[in-house]
Amino acid sequence: AALTGVLSRRWLGLWAGLRQIVFRGVALPSLEAALGRVATTPPAVSLLKIRVPIKQQRGPVPMEHRTDSAGVPINSLLRAAARLDPEKIDFRLPSGLIDRSLAVDLPRFHRATSIALDLSPITLAVPAGADFPALETLSLARCSTDLDALLSCCPRLRTLRLSTARDITVNSPSLQELVVCCETSMTRHVDIVAPALKQLVISLTAVDHSISVLAPMVEKVSWHCQYLGPRIVFGVWSLNKVQLQSAEIQGEPSSLCIYACAYSAFFHAQASHFKQEIEKHMVAAFSCLELHLITTGHAFGALVFHLLGMNRIRTATRRLKVVLQRSALKEVCPPYCLCESNWRSQTISLDALEEVEFNGFSGADHEFDLLELILGCAPTLKRMIVKLSDETSASNDGCAKIVNILKACSSVECDVYHSSGLMHGSQNCPST
Repeated sequence: AALTGVLSRRWLGLWAGLRQIVFRGVALPSLEAALGRVATTPPAVSLLKIRVPIKQQRGPVPMEHRTDSAGVPINSLLRAAARLDPEKIDFRLPSGLIDRSLAVDLPRFHRATSIALDLSPITLAVPAGADFPALETLSLARCSTDLDALLSCCPRLRTLRLSTARDITVNSPSLQELVVCCETSMTRHVDIVAPALKQLVISLTAVDHSISVLAPMVEKVSWHCQYLGPRIVFGVWSLNKVQLQSAEIQGEPSSLCIYACAYSAFFHAQASHFKQEIEKHMVAAFSCLELHLITTGHAFGALVFHLLGMNRIRTATRRLKVVLQRSALKEVCPPYCLCESNWRSQTISLDALEEVEFNGFSGADHEFDLLELILGCAPTLKRMIVKLSDETSASNDGCAKIVNILKACSSVECDVYHSSGLMHGSQNCPST
């Protein structure tokens, strides 16, 4: 026991000479002193990770340790971390530790190639003359900053990750990967100028926002935008979500997915520029259009042709997939319902369209009308896939009617699937 005690005293300060240092469970008031014990002699610190515990001590954290106007100890902690000049720094504060917003200066990390900060609810200020010449990866979570000022100090930045940003303004000539996750906050503005960007991942909730993306070299896109309530309305249809997804497998088509719900109460919602809103999300090329529609008993042909009439969709779409989702709410269309506008008389040239799939086809008259209309507008159509809904009878009546419609287009291959999975191909569907 005596020998162990002697050795333990000799080992007590050895940690301060380590080059990869992780503070986990050290209370916020003690961190600055701990950082001051780390040796600054070569070799330099390669990793500095700080995880402040949620429970600091019994009772509330003293005011001088969390919310004074100078940002102490956060300002001094960051300066102490910068003194070590680490190659990678990862600093995270738990939610609720600081009870009001603080303004904190981001010190210069001259050697840092990676900076990850999760500091709520802190505003990071970029001092004049600051620069991060080696920084390649930057992650900011639950803290705000002037991105324009910060990115101008990062000439070698390759990867940027952001969360809970209300305004996303990114202008970087070197950036190659951008990941933004703002589902829990409302995003008002997206402005991205990144000529070298190759991968773009964005997930946000929109509030009357503007979107501008200039990324001519982008190869992989995962774009998700959620709408709350009937903000964007066309007739009885409210826009719920828009997604633009690059193919996971090389050679597969990229998809633009539009989610909408029909409800007669939307008659009284203020009509928005539906097309213009959809166009905002076309930040990359696509060839597959997916429509996920909660119909609640309404016809959807007017919406489908409203979207197909958009120039970029009409010229780009080679594959159309319509997924009809049923809901417990069923409505009866009132006289002169907006879902039954003059869509049946429309003519659109769908020269690029090669394949159409309907999933959840119930056999309603307006659904057959839409099939016929698409066939008349798509001269290069090669294949039609119809998957019947669970509620549709398993008889061959619907299959036969579909085949009769397709008789006028003998070049179109037709496959009809019942809910059980049984398929009737175009060569063996009975005709009436």
